[in-house]
Amino acid sequence: MTISSSPSHDADILRIGECTVTLSSREVQVPGVRRLRRLTPKAVGVLRVLARSNGRVVTRDELFAEVWPDTLPTNDVLTQAITQLRKAFAGDSDGGTAYIETIAKTGYRLLVPVCVDDVPALPRQSARVDEKGDEAGPDPLPVGSLTDTGAAADDEATPALELDGAATSAVVPQHSRSSWRRTRRWMLLGVGIVMLVALAVMAWLLQRSSGPTPLDAAVENGTRVIGSPQRPYRLITAGTGFETYPTMSPDGSQVAYEASGDDGQGGQIKLQTSGNAPARNLVERPPGAMDRFPNWSPDGREIAFARFFDDGRCQVLIASATGGNLRQATRCDGTELLSFDWMPDGRELVFGSMVGAFAHRGIRVLELGSGKWRALDYPAQDDDFDYAPRVSPDGRWLVFVRNPQVGDLWRMPAEGGPLEPLTDDAAEIRGWAWLSDSRHIVFGRRVDSEVRLYQLDTGTRTLRDVGLDDAQWPAVARNSNMLAFVHRKAQFGLFKVPVHEPAKAERLFPSSGRDSQPMLAPDGQQLVFASDRSGSYALWWADLQSPQSLRPIQGLRPDTRQSPDWSPDSRHLLMVGRDDHGESLVYEITPRDEQLSVLPVPATRPLQALYTADPTQLLVIERDDDQRTRLSLYDRRTVPWQRLATLEGVSQARFDAGRQHVLFARFGSGGLWMADSTLAAASVQQVSTDRPSRWRYRNWAVASGGRIDYVDDWAGCSTGLLRIGASSPPQSHCVDAKRLSAGNGFSVSADGNDLYVSIAVTDGADIGVMPLPDASVDIFPAFIKPLMLKE
Repeated sequence: MTISSSPSHDADILRIGECTVTLSSREVQVPGVRRLRRLTPKAVGVLRVLARSNGRVVTRDELFAEVWPDTLPTNDVLTQAITQLRKAFAGDSDGGTAYIETIAKTGYRLLVPVCVDDVPALPRQSARVDEKGDEAGPDPLPVGSLTDTGAAADDEATPALELDGAATSAVVPQHSRSSWRRTRRWMLLGVGIVMLVALAVMAWLLQRSSGPTPLDAAVENGTRVIGSPQRPYRLITAGTGFETYPTMSPDGSQVAYEASGDDGQGGQIKLQTSGNAPARNLVERPPGAMDRFPNWSPDGREIAFARFFDDGRCQVLIASATGGNLRQATRCDGTELLSFDWMPDGRELVFGSMVGAFAHRGIRVLELGSGKWRALDYPAQDDDFDYAPRVSPDGRWLVFVRNPQVGDLWRMPAEGGPLEPLTDDAAEIRGWAWLSDSRHIVFGRRVDSEVRLYQLDTGTRTLRDVGLDDAQWPAVARNSNMLAFVHRKAQFGLFKVPVHEPAKAERLFPSSGRDSQPMLAPDGQQLVFASDRSGSYALWWADLQSPQSLRPIQGLRPDTRQSPDWSPDSRHLLMVGRDDHGESLVYEITPRDEQLSVLPVPATRPLQALYTADPTQLLVIERDDDQRTRLSLYDRRTVPWQRLATLEGVSQARFDAGRQHVLFARFGSGGLWMADSTLAAASVQQVSTDRPSRWRYRNWAVASGGRIDYVDDWAGCSTGLLRIGASSPPQSHCVDAKRLSAGNGFSVSADGNDLYVSIAVTDGADIGVMPLPDASVDIFPAFIKPLMLKE
């Protein structure tokens, strides 16, 4: 295809084929794709060179000289840039190859036309008028017609033109030009006045709130220490157990939460003032029951909660906030991820997706008076699990989390309708709540080794970190912005546990940080794990025969969602990480040689990558622009890689080298599934109906002989190993009776005798409270707020 003439070097907006590229913001708009795609600076540099080439082949050396001057880059950086450009231009099926062609052993060529996009024209100068009265082009300004400020003199006479022999005024053009310049001066003056007023207001507000900071207040006049800085929050519980799932009374004066019982198990709903007064039980639970998930009614008179029994039964109950008057709202069953909340009128409860004996896909509303259900009509797929629906205090909007394991927040009208995403992070979300203004929400999100709280403006989609470490499961009072949250600051260490003699457990590489996701190499000698032990989150490697070899993998920021995967020969690792712009990339690492490279995976957002028995093929769990997640099998012999097969709705996968099968978990159902190595749809079958659970979807591993190992907890055992063999009955081993394990990955030795697992060394959770600032009042002008809050 012939390329149009080279665009101007000063052009900011280019039309490249069917796509529109804004160079200054590095954004690509693809027809039919809802979201803009963002390029890295180096990818934009490569695109500029290709766009100027007029369709000729640009060699790799030319691109290195133009985009990476005065450096010695590897071929990988250019391959990565080309891959990102193809992903940015990719349509539904072409993978971006219709735009950029690879010329083997030479370079690349742009295959589509390039032109400068139209921009609004500036006001025209005065025009000559020809004999027919039409404009004949710009008229040169007379000397002296401009003052020093660039404006024409208002009272200057207009030159005359001869029309049909008669002297006629050259009329309007010169006068219009003068009028435009006067208008522009007034507009600029107005903008300047508005900016001065905004700065004055901001300075006044800053002065009002510029009292001594906690750090300043701790030192009197800079001369002596008078105390430690105060936290922005206050802990209202300080026990040795776990207090979780808080809910606040509408006025923010009381908190209800789930607490550990005297028997060491959770399941007692307690009430407490937002001070430090002693807590009391909401109701007494019967033997063999656990009460969980309290929710305070909008009028403050009642609390709804779920009661689970040992035999699997479940009830949603409503009690008076003062205790007593207990009644049943509906039945459920003992499976996980039950979620519900009050509707603003207090006469209905809204439920998320339910599973088990009372399963229902999607969100529905229960009328408490009649017991009738009303399903909401909105878009949902079979593999979607919609969790924690909550209606805004003004009753207009309903927000929920879709697939909370790797999920996002979505919004729709309160009675159902079209959906719109509020976030696009594919994150592990730990609770969320509306603020009283019905515009802002606060939610917990796992970031590296901790969970933090973020405040989201649903109008502008901008985020602000609330500034709390290790905070999750937020709750906000309906009539004020008093916040309650769970503060869990656990320390996790790595342990090698002999399965048959757990008392001989050995801690590996002790530190004061948080170590997780231990992955043992097939040779049994190398171990990698994620940790913040050095102060920043990193992937660490060690030769177990030489403990002093422990070191971090430089140049990699690992993703916390999935564990790394070893190659069959124990030489390489696949790991998803993030670059400086937060984009997800697949890295192939040779840890013993301290080398890593970026693989050109043609996926919008890769979440996990796995080796197969065939070195030319890789398995990748990926997410597309429509936030759909799938498992894909790629042939990596050509660039771009060829997608051979896909399975939709996969959350976690492992390759069973012994049986040449792929095992995987799904968002839309619990348990484990299996497919052959080609991902053929006809080969898919379910191999376990209840394990892994949806929330612990990463806590399983493929062992030798077709065995599946799970790390879970049960009565009397906080960390246990359950083994399900292909032809043998299940076996259970209690690894640690009192301490919980991390839920994001473990590994087992080849002979099955040793478990490598992350276990909490210190643990516990308390309830914290604090007032949130009024989100509707901001000391920063609206036009700079998005720049400050965007993550």
